[in-house]
Amino acid sequence: MDMIKKVLGVVWIALGLYAGYDRIIDSFKRIGGETMDDVIFGWIILLVLTPIIVGSLVLFGYYSLTGEYTEEG
Repeated sequence: MDMIKKVLGVVWIALGLYAGYDRIIDSFKRIGGETMDDVIFGWIILLVLTPIIVGSLVLFGYYSLTGEYTEEG
């Protein structure tokens, strides 16, 4: 079971990096948009939501890799 947790830790980290890349690209498209609503929404995604999403996924994966979720009995 610990091996599965370690493999899934790598998956979570990879998912976090992909989500960060995807959100950054999408935010830059919105920032270059025509309406002010898109520009403001793009900046909010880029500066607020992206660090929260990426940080939490990568941190969860790191904890899974280091064995923070192992059962000690």
